Amino acid sequence: MGETAAVDRTEVEDRARPRYSIGEVSERSGLSRDTLRWYERIGLMDYIGRDHTGRRRFSDRDLEWLALIGRLRTTGMSVADMVRYAELVRTGDSTLPERLEMFRRTRAEVLAKIEELRRTVDVLDYKIEIYEGGSGTPAPHISEGIKV
Repeated sequence: MGETAAVDRTEVEDRARPRYSIGEVSERSGLSRDTLRWYERIGLMDYIGRDHTGRRRFSDRDLEWLALIGRLRTTGMSVADMVRYAELVRTGDSTLPERLEMFRRTRAEVLAKIEELRRTVDVLDYKIEIYEGGSGTPAPHISEGIKV
């Protein structure tokens, strides 16, 4: 085994080493302890290590996973789809095509949401322009609806 492979293996092992309490992970992730326990219960989190007293101990890899889950939540991905993704990851490389399709579909949905938000900003800009141009109330001939 080459020196690089040994370093890579050591780094992977270190990232997987349980080191953080549930309270520390709650603070770092912004998720409540109950949410972290629920994620584990529904299978969104892989097995969480335990210390000699049975308390959960999270790794850096777990924190990275939670960051990804947070991003997926931001996209609007359903919990069911996130759990499905977690199952696919645990199944292994044979599921790469299905995972790729999930991310392509989610990306398309996010881009559509961004476009809708852009149109909404345009409407807000239009309304701001109207109100900044006068006394704070639109002239009687200006509709309070939106310009389409």
